[in-house]
This record gives sequence, structure tokens and C-alpha cells, in this order.
Amino acid sequence: MSVDALKGALPAYAKDTKLNLGSVTTTSQLSDQQLWGTVLACALATGSARVIRELAEDAGDHLSAEAFDAAKAAASIMAMNNVYYRATHLIGDSTYADLPAKLRMSVIGRPGVDKVDFELWCLAVSAINGCGRCLESHEQVLRQAGMSRELIQEALRIAAVVNATAATLEAEAALAPATV
Repeated sequence: MSVDALKGALPAYAKDTKLNLGSVTTTSQLSDQQLWGTVLACALATGSARVIRELAEDAGDHLSAEAFDAAKAAASIMAMNNVYYRATHLIGDSTYADLPAKLRMSVIGRPGVDKVDFELWCLAVSAINGCGRCLESHEQVLRQAGMSRELIQEALRIAAVVNATAATLEAEAALAPATV
């Protein structure tokens, strides 16, 4: 299993990350589609080729082709939206919030999977990308749809752990002696 490969690759100093990676993927109260779509979207958001390959393998065992593509779409659309909305917020001039974004975002309205699942994946990716405005928006949609704070928190934990896994493994690769 690919989660196991990543756990095995984590160094001793990242024991907490290793334990958390196992925990968030085995003890979740999220549906299988919600869990593995969140894992995949978060892996993609990290940009770590190794983490993407390993977790995509596991996600492929749990997701339909449509859900797999929708998780990829969530990572893609949020890569754009998180930059745009974070920037308009950070500028500090509220006029930007009133201007139309003029960015195509049709996948959010028709993601090809249950809208709640897609919103959850967008929320998790937004956590990795650090966009408060998107986090607030997606959390409100999820809460209005009846999702509990505890389930939303699970998606945030998954985002945190997948991101920590990627950051640790990328740092280790950068610190490894170059082979000539």
C-alpha cells in the first residue's frame, strides 16, 4: 500500500507525521469517497511528485474514475482560486472583493460528484494553499449542507498531514547527498 511506502520513507524525526498519516487514512468517519478524494486533492496541492504518485495509487483503489478526476479538478481550480482570492483579500482594499473575478470556475457548479464531497476537497486544498477567504466560503457551504464540524476538521487534519509528509520528504530529498 502506498501510504505504507510513504510512512516507511519518513525519517525517525517525523514519527508524529508517520503515525498521523496512518491514523487519518484508517480511522476516518468520512465516506471512502470523501476520504480518498481529500487525500488525492491534498497530495496534488503539495506539488510533491513522490507523494502524488504514492497517494494517487491508493486513491485509485477507492475512487471511481469520475471521483478521481473530480479530486484532480478540485486541486486545479483551487490552485487558481486560492491565489486570486487570497491576493484580493491581502491587498486590503475591499473594492477588489466587489469586482468580478472573470475566471472560469464551472467545475465548482458541476464537479461530476456529490457537491458536498467536492466542496470538502476544495476546503482541504485551500487549507494547504492558505486562503482564508476560500476556507470560509467552503466551510459555510459544507455547514449549510449539514456536514458536522468534526467531519470538516477531519479534512483539515488530512490536509495538514499530507502536507507535512510532502514537506518532510521533499526536505530529505534536498538534503540528501548528490550522486555523481
